[in-house]
Amino acid sequence: MADRAIRPTGVTVVAVLAWISGALDLISGILLLFLLPVQAVVDQFQGTGGLLTAAIGSIIVGLIVVLVAGGLLNGNSAARLVVTVVEVLSIIGGLFLVFAYYGNRPEVIWEWLGILFSLIVVLLLWSRKASAFFRS
Repeated sequence: MADRAIRPTGVTVVAVLAWISGALDLISGILLLFLLPVQAVVDQFQGTGGLLTAAIGSIIVGLIVVLVAGGLLNGNSAARLVVTVVEVLSIIGGLFLVFAYYGNRPEVIWEWLGILFSLIVVLLLWSRKASAFFRS
């Protein structure tokens, strides 16, 4: 069994990527809030309620990941599970927002970045080396 005092570099990278992913979700949610006055965007979300729900959901997901990502550095299995679940939700939410934006809007870039980071985090969290670290 590996000593947790000797943390694999990959786990540190995953924790940093998880934090970045959470930050991207936060940014995405905040950008959505700034788009509330834009009627075309509100219409795409079928009203203010849909837009607010997407924005608040993105902000909550981002906050959870940012707060829990530090637990990954200590090999906390609960943190690994929470980050995995939230990242999968982030991917699903990001895909929804990409299609809800329609077309080539600049905001879509944040969503694709968030989806990419979330996917990388999940894949790295469940790699063979990471699994050995979290079991030790």
